[in-house]
Amino acid sequence: MPQLPIVGLHHVTAIASDPQQNLDFYTDVLGLRFVKRTVNFDDPGSYHFYFGDDAGTPGTILTFFPWPRASRGLAGAGETTHTAFSVPLASLEYWEKRLTEKGVLVERTGKRFEEEVLTFADPDGMKVEIVGHAGAGEAKAPRFATVPAEHAIRGFFGVTLLQQRAEETAAILNVMGFRKVAEEGKRQRFAAEGSALGNHIDLLIEPGASHGRPGAGSVHHIAFRAADEASQKEWREEIEKHLDVTPVLDRDYFHSIYFREPGGVLFELATDPPGFATDEPVESLGEALRLPPWLEPRRATIEQRLPKIELHKWKETA
Repeated sequence: MPQLPIVGLHHVTAIASDPQQNLDFYTDVLGLRFVKRTVNFDDPGSYHFYFGDDAGTPGTILTFFPWPRASRGLAGAGETTHTAFSVPLASLEYWEKRLTEKGVLVERTGKRFEEEVLTFADPDGMKVEIVGHAGAGEAKAPRFATVPAEHAIRGFFGVTLLQQRAEETAAILNVMGFRKVAEEGKRQRFAAEGSALGNHIDLLIEPGASHGRPGAGSVHHIAFRAADEASQKEWREEIEKHLDVTPVLDRDYFHSIYFREPGGVLFELATDPPGFATDEPVESLGEALRLPPWLEPRRATIEQRLPKIELHKWKETA
């Protein structure tokens, strides 16, 4: 087995429709920081947005491909149906009130494995959860958010994968160091050792669930953390014993490998370094369009094709 474990999620990538609507919801309503504005490297005529904590820490990053003409997706088996964020238990009342005041229909779903959960949808219908629990940890509160630092989203709590059966998906999670730690009705929870952000992978088992349709509001893939390139290489060799794995791909801010788990969800393993401050300072993350070196010669054409967006600094700092 590789020497360094996979400790949790690195990021979650989803599909959106209207870029400005997506940007405003996650910065204004949820108080995340706009960590990076770049493009989809495989489709440079469209954006790739990254949201996270103030420093863009792995385990806090929710990313989107906002495609203005994207039709609404339909969640189904073999997909990530819910993405959950972590907050202190004492912050749940604040978030329920805030979301309601912002016009978001929010449901307090009660206890799940002893944690309190709020469930709601983003403007494209993607199901988001806020989980209140004692182990939420310290915040790296986004500097421009109107959410008080003590209530700031800490990062990911985890994700829910809808599956028709559990066995094969559970087996690959075991290979990756995630063990079943709890079961409640149709839900099985897997976790790696430690208390890293995004350390909860829930399998919701619905044998009769139909397959979904990708589109706006659906999750494209989930990414786990590799400590560095050497560790990623070791994990690639381990995973390749069980599944087909892509070569290492350079995503500028991390290196990635991809593989589809047996139930159908696309997994990625992304390195923690080099991070989001490689091409702009932390102080101005997300304020300008950043392109990888190989796309810089096409900047003028790319900028002309991209929809105009405005980054609001909801709270100005001194």
